[in-house]
Amino acid sequence: MKKILMLLLISVLGISLAACGVADEAGEGKKETLRIWSFTDELQDAIEVFEERHDVQVELTIVPIEDYPTRLRPVLESGQGAPDVFTGELVFIKDWIEQGYWETLSQEPYNVEDIKDDFIDYVFELGRNTEGEVKALSWQTTPGGIFYRRSIAEEVLGTDDPEVIGEMFSSMEGLFEAGEKLKAAGYRLFPDEGAVRWFAQGQDPQPWVNENDELIMTEGRINHFDYAKELRQKDLTAFAPEWSPAWFAAMDAPINYNAGWDAVDENATNEVEVFAYALPTWGLHSVLKLNTEETVGDWAVTNGPNPYFWGGTWLGIYSVSNKKDLAWEFVKMMTHEEEFLTDWALETGDVLSYLPVTDKIKDEFTEPFLNGQNNYTFFLDEAQSINPGLVTRYDQQIDQMFGNMVVEYIEGARTKEQAIQEFYNLVRNAYPHIKTPDQQ
Repeated sequence: MKKILMLLLISVLGISLAACGVADEAGEGKKETLRIWSFTDELQDAIEVFEERHDVQVELTIVPIEDYPTRLRPVLESGQGAPDVFTGELVFIKDWIEQGYWETLSQEPYNVEDIKDDFIDYVFELGRNTEGEVKALSWQTTPGGIFYRRSIAEEVLGTDDPEVIGEMFSSMEGLFEAGEKLKAAGYRLFPDEGAVRWFAQGQDPQPWVNENDELIMTEGRINHFDYAKELRQKDLTAFAPEWSPAWFAAMDAPINYNAGWDAVDENATNEVEVFAYALPTWGLHSVLKLNTEETVGDWAVTNGPNPYFWGGTWLGIYSVSNKKDLAWEFVKMMTHEEEFLTDWALETGDVLSYLPVTDKIKDEFTEPFLNGQNNYTFFLDEAQSINPGLVTRYDQQIDQMFGNMVVEYIEGARTKEQAIQEFYNLVRNAYPHIKTPDQQ
C-alpha cells in the first residue's frame, strides 16, 4: 500500500496515466481500453502484466485519497468517464459496499462465495454488505506490528530476537519499562505519542458504534488518554509528529529532539535516535524502505500489547460498466490468480490475503531489510486475530475526534474528564443518532 505516500507526493487533483501504447502497431486500430480509478499507484506493475496478457490498454486514474470519494462519486452517479474497476480504502469501505456502485460478486458469473475459504476471513468479510452480498475483494492483509532497530535492542535490552522483544512488548507496562531503559541510554521508544493509539483497543476490542447506534467507550480507550500522557510526561518519545520531516528522518539517523513539524536541522546538537515505529505490513515497503539507507538490515518486527490493522485496498467492478468481463479478468488476476500473486508477493513482499499462495510461500519467506526475518509468518499470524466487525462507517471521523481530544489532554488544554466529554459532544454533533455513554 502507498496511500500515505500518495497523500504526501501527489499535489495535483488527479493524474491519468495511459499505461503503455495507445495504438496497435499492426494497424488494427486502437486497442480496447479498460478504465481503472484508484487513490494509490500500487496497481501500476499489475496493469503492465494485464496489458501484455490481454493485448489491451489500461487507463489508470489516480486521485489523492483525501479527494478520492468526492471526485469519484459524481462520476459513478453520472456514468460519464466512469471507471470499469475502482478501488476502495478501509476508511470508507463500509460506506461504499452499501452503495450500488460496485457489481455484486456473489452472483453469476463471479460466484466468489465458492472461494471464500481461500481468503483471510476479515479481508473477505469486509467486502460484504449488510445484505450479505460481496461487493469487493482485496489481495492484501494489513495487520500491524512494531518495527524496531536491532542494534539498539541488542545494546539496551540485551537481545534483538523478535520473539523475546515481543514478550517485553506484550503489555503496556512492558512497553513503558523498555521505554525507560531506552531513554536512560539516550534513545527514545517512539517518534511520537501517536504510535500507541493502535494499542488503545486493549485486549477486548470493540467497534466504535454497535448495532444499537451506541458509542462504545471501552476501558482500553479511556486508558489511552493516560498512556499517551505518560509517554509525554516521561519524555519517552522524540516529539517528531507522524508524517513530519523528522518522523521520516529518524528512520535512518539521529534527529534533533522536539523538531515538531519543522524541517530537519542537520546542525542541531540535541540529537536523539528513535528505536521503533508502529506500522502495518505496507509500512515496511512504502515507508521504511523508502526512507532508509544507513539502517537497512538493522530492523526487525514484533508484536505490541495487542493486534491491530491499518488500511487496505479493496477493488471491484463498476455495476454499469459495459466491460464487466474484462474488468473481472483484472479483479480475478489481482485477487486470486495463483501464478500472478505468487510472483507479486515474492517481488513486492506484499502480505497477501489469498491463502493458496501464502501457504505455499510463507515458510521460506525472508526479508533482507529485516536481516532475514520471516515477517510473512508473523503478519499472517497477527491477521488471524483481526475481527471484521470492528470496522464501522464512522471510524475515520470518530478516530480523528478521539485523537484530537487525546492531544488536548496531553498538552494540558483540557482535563481527562473534559476531553472525554468534549469527545462525546463532537460525536453527537456529527452523528445525532448515535447515543454517547453519557446518554446511555
